Amino acid sequence: MLDVPHEVVEHVSWLIYARRCELNSRWRRLGCFRQALLVLVHLCKNETLAQVAAGFGVSTAIAGRYVTEMVDILAERAPTLHEALREPPEGFVILDGALIATDRIAADEPYYSMKHRRHGMNVQVVAAPDGTPLWFSRALPGRTHDLTAARAHGVIQACLSRQLFVLADRAYQGAGATVRTPYNEQIAFPNPA
Repeated sequence: MLDVPHEVVEHVSWLIYARRCELNSRWRRLGCFRQALLVLVHLCKNETLAQVAAGFGVSTAIAGRYVTEMVDILAERAPTLHEALREPPEGFVILDGALIATDRIAADEPYYSMKHRRHGMNVQVVAAPDGTPLWFSRALPGRTHDLTAARAHGVIQACLSRQLFVLADRAYQGAGATVRTPYNEQIAFPNPA
């Protein structure tokens, strides 16, 4: 069972159909709707390509090509940072970083996050106050600090130039005037003596 509305699968299949027409693509093993299902099962249920391929009666290589094709189509349609911040809801956004776990070996040192004690990729997320994602960054190696990643992607500068307030966790301390973290101000505690 796939916990995705039928309309989403239909929309994704139309995107695949449009891409196939654009490329004047020849016949494929799976039709557009079944390719959309395959990709959504892989992305939503986090099943391996081998499992998904077996379920749809295609090879792992074909399943991998279908997933890559769909991810490219969706990435093209994603808004840029400036488009996402053009009309921010309620005058502020939430910024946070996430480590997406990867299968890496010890030799891939830049991908090892000491904070999370595993290999992964650092992705920055800008969200509306209700938690709706507005923008996702490209992935950087897992050892990249959240503030460094946000600066590298231009998030801090884009928010500063728009005078847009940003709520973030303490990983973004010192980011700039418009970024508010829980530890921006020193709190004086009374002396118990």
